[in-house]
Amino acid sequence: MNDRMKIGHLFPLKSTPLQPGKPGGRSSQSTEFRDMLDAKVLKFSHHAEVRMQQRGIHLQPESLTKIMNAVDEAESKGAQDSLIVFRDIAMIVNVPSRTVVTAMDGGQMRSNVFTQIDSAIILS
Repeated sequence: MNDRMKIGHLFPLKSTPLQPGKPGGRSSQSTEFRDMLDAKVLKFSHHAEVRMQQRGIHLQPESLTKIMNAVDEAESKGAQDSLIVFRDIAMIVNVPSRTVVTAMDGGQMRSNVFTQIDSAIILS
């Protein structure tokens, strides 16, 4: 079974949010719901998306769920920037913004030094 899936299929690019009170704008309640939903979604920086494409890294929905749960746990411990290792994939995640900053596969992980992180989570 392949644990990889293209990120674009799960997280389509967002359009600029419409302004409440303007023609075609969203209501305050809908904006609050969107903000709450965005707070729990794992985002990928442009750099991370490019690296994942270059390195052939694709994640299945189940894998993303495990990674998002790891980010939740890191957040509960006060982490800011975490290294998350899942199978043969390593990601640096900015926890407060829930954004994957970069990602690498097993080949790039070997003999690598990870800097500017305050926590590491190893998932099985």
